[in-house]
Amino acid sequence: MSNATIANAVNSQVGEHASFNEDWLALIIGLLIFVLALTGLGSNNLLGWVVTTSVWHDPVGALAPTAKSYAALGGAGALLATYVALLLVLSVSASLLKLNVRRFAASFTVVFALAYLSWFIGNYARLAAVTPADLTKFGIDWSLRLTNEGGFVVALLIGLIISNFFPRFADWLKEAIRPELYIKIAIVILGGFIAVTIAGKLSLATSVLLRGLAAIVEAYLIYWAVVYFVARKWFGFNREWAVPLASGISICGVAAAISTGGAIRSRPAVPVLVSSLVVIFAVVEVLILPFVAQTFLSHEPLVAAAWLGLAVKTDGAAVAAGGITEALIQAKNAAEGIHYQAGWILGTTATVKVFIDVFIGVWSFVLAYIWTNHINVKAGGKAKASEIWERFPKFIIGFLVTFLIGFYLATTSSPETLAKLTPSVGVANTFRVIFFILTFFSIGVLSNFRKLWEEGLGKLVAVYVVSLFGFVIWVGLLVSWIFFSGVKPPLAG
Repeated sequence: MSNATIANAVNSQVGEHASFNEDWLALIIGLLIFVLALTGLGSNNLLGWVVTTSVWHDPVGALAPTAKSYAALGGAGALLATYVALLLVLSVSASLLKLNVRRFAASFTVVFALAYLSWFIGNYARLAAVTPADLTKFGIDWSLRLTNEGGFVVALLIGLIISNFFPRFADWLKEAIRPELYIKIAIVILGGFIAVTIAGKLSLATSVLLRGLAAIVEAYLIYWAVVYFVARKWFGFNREWAVPLASGISICGVAAAISTGGAIRSRPAVPVLVSSLVVIFAVVEVLILPFVAQTFLSHEPLVAAAWLGLAVKTDGAAVAAGGITEALIQAKNAAEGIHYQAGWILGTTATVKVFIDVFIGVWSFVLAYIWTNHINVKAGGKAKASEIWERFPKFIIGFLVTFLIGFYLATTSSPETLAKLTPSVGVANTFRVIFFILTFFSIGVLSNFRKLWEEGLGKLVAVYVVSLFGFVIWVGLLVSWIFFSGVKPPLAG
C-alpha cells in the first residue's frame, strides 16, 4: 500500500473545508482568546471563568475556574461556562465553514464531554503525579508519572476505541471532529505563552542561556535534516510525509508537525497522524530518560537538563522530565554530601525547550518559501509574493503576533503589570490545553487503527523509533555535553 492510502483513509472523514478557511478562523479565534485574556492586566479577567483541572486524588475540588475572582462559580459552573462559550464560538465557525450547524452543536456537546472527561481521568494522581513531593502531597506510594499530559493519551485512546469498536457512533460525531481547526487555534495561543515563559527565563545566568541557544541551533540543524533523509531514503515516504515527520520528531512535536504540514500544504491527515505518535513517545521518554540521567549524569546536572530539553518532544512532558530529573539527581548528590540550589536543572530544561518552540514559526515560513519557489513551482518560473502569501499558513501569523505581544509586555511592563501578566497568559493557556484535548480526541476518532496499521501506519512508527532512539536522543546528549559539560549549578547555602 502507498503512503497516500493512509491519508485517504483519514481524509475521507476530515471533510473538504479543512484548509484555508480554517486557517483564518483559527487566527481570529486564537487572537480573540489571547486579547480577551489580557484583560486580566486590568481589574478583572473577562475569561477567568474557564475551567481548569488540577492533579487530584480526591475528585472533589479537582475542577475550578482559572481565575480566583470567579471562585463563586465552582468547578461545575466553570465547566458549564466553558462548554457554552466554546459551543457558541465554534458553532459560528461551523456556519462559516458551511457545515450543518445543528448537527455540529449536537456532536460537539458529546465530543466536549468525552474529551474533557479524558483530561479529568488523565489528571488522576496515580497517573499524573510526578515528583516524590507530589506522592507525599496526595498520600500515595506510587504513580505512573505520566504528568497531566497523560490526559492527551487518554483522550487519544478513547477516540481510538470509538473509531475501532463503535464506527457508527464515530460517524455521528464527525461534524465536530475538527483536529486541524482545534490545533491551529491552540498554536495561535501558544505563541504568547512561549513569549512570556522565555522572557521569564532571561534572568537565568547568561552563560546557561547562551549555551542553551547554541545547543538548540546545532542540534536541530542536524535533527531535521537526518530525520527527513531517513524518512525519504530508508522508508520511502514522499515529501508530504517526510516534512511533518522531521518537524514533529525534531522541533516541537504536535505544533511543529501541524504548522509545517500547513506550510507545505500537506493533506490534514498527515500531520494529524504524526501528532498522535509524538504524544505517545513523549510519555515513554518521561518514564525512561530521567532515570537514565540520574544513573549516568548525576555529576553533570546541567548536561542532563539540556539533554531532556532537546530530546523530549512536548512542552509539558519535557518540563515534567526536568522536574523528575532534578529530584532524582538532587537525591543522589545529597547522599554524597553535594547540595545544589533548587531550580537550576528544571529551569535549564524549560529554557532549552521553550526556545526550541520559537523555531516553529521560523521554520514554517522557511518551508513555505522553499515549497512555493523550489518544490511546487507553477508554470512560468518562481512564485510571486502573492502565491507565497496564499500558501503561508495564516494561523502562524497569529502565533507570531501573540508571541510579539507577550514578549513586549513581559520585557517592558512595570512590576505591577508583570505580576498580572503571568496569570492572564495562564488563562489563555488554559484554553490552549482544552483545544489540545479536543485535538487528540478527534485524532483518535478519525483513526481506524487496525486498517491504518495494515495500510502502512507501522512505517510511521518505525521512522519515529529509528529516529528518536537511533540518533535524536544521542545527538542531543552529545550536543548537551559539548556545551554544558563542567557547568554546575551553584551550591545551596
